[in-house]
Amino acid sequence: MSEVYAVRRGLLRDRYAGAGSAAALVSRPANVRYLAGGAPPGAVLLLGPGQDVLLCPRAPTGDPAHGRPDEQLRLTVLPAPDGDPVVAAADLALSLDADSLAVEEHDLTVARHRAMGSVAPRLRLADLGFTVEQLRVVKDEEEIACLRIAAEITDQALGELLESILVGRTERHLALELERRLVDHGADGPAFSTSVGTGPNSGQGRHRPSDRRVEEGDFLSVCLGANYRGYRCEIGRTFVIGTAPAAWQIELYDLVFAAQRAGREALVPGAAYRDVDHAARHLLDSAGHTEGLQAWTGHGVGLEIDEDPQLAPTAMGKLDACVPVTVEPGVHLPGRGGVRIDDTLVVRPEADGGPELLTITTKELLAL
Repeated sequence: MSEVYAVRRGLLRDRYAGAGSAAALVSRPANVRYLAGGAPPGAVLLLGPGQDVLLCPRAPTGDPAHGRPDEQLRLTVLPAPDGDPVVAAADLALSLDADSLAVEEHDLTVARHRAMGSVAPRLRLADLGFTVEQLRVVKDEEEIACLRIAAEITDQALGELLESILVGRTERHLALELERRLVDHGADGPAFSTSVGTGPNSGQGRHRPSDRRVEEGDFLSVCLGANYRGYRCEIGRTFVIGTAPAAWQIELYDLVFAAQRAGREALVPGAAYRDVDHAARHLLDSAGHTEGLQAWTGHGVGLEIDEDPQLAPTAMGKLDACVPVTVEPGVHLPGRGGVRIDDTLVVRPEADGGPELLTITTKELLAL
């Protein structure tokens, strides 16, 4: 993997050098991990001139959840644990004869930016922008393999829950059980806070679990994902509790299912982000559910659960192959509940079989 990280850093070096900077400082944790292999808490990565250095406020503990830093990197632990690695990196860049430094202004606070200027006043600071995030959009097969395992873990955890007795249990208890099962099956932890919504709470995006108890006839919506070696996936499913679903539940479910399928089928290399969103959204709009739809149909996943691209009505750009995204349309009817269906997929050309579905738990409307 060292070669992989070196290639990634080389691509970034070409970008910032082309923009006129002698060195770059990466501080956003996901970006540090992408380029360095590991991101101990508080660590930042200084690229060039001459060498690449991972600066840490304290010695790495070896926690697998933080990854394993590339052995080719120089590792520097600050002498004082309350020191700021960003400021130390600016001072180091100046000592290495850099006259300019590109930084992630979207990640740095104003106070840290000013502190860098005060310790290295002769160092010209430029904005690196979202260059690393752009490099992260297309995944290599090693990254996709991690996402695939994260999806398998997530499917296992959800499948086990569906085999248990649900009536009478609270949303909060079910969410905690799902997160425990993720870890039991090998996840570093949940990819995000698990959402469980029952009855009138079902179908809401990222609903915060409450003490409401599951009742017969409820819709039950769950949204969860595993974090495996830093890579995060997402799945969302909706079920009916106890009895055969009512006519309105079947009708609503079939509508969201059709919208989700349309979105999945639109995932081809070269498709505009907004066209994928439209493929799913127009079915829900046509059925009179314009109000209350979330602002996007899906988003990219990887080292963060919500990253580029955004599949939204005004999003600019087109899909590439090997880009993992979610497709997650949903409808919520106030006071009644709703349906949300969410999958993680990888964009693939038709010659390779089309979009690769990573989350495979059934989308049949089950009565549990």
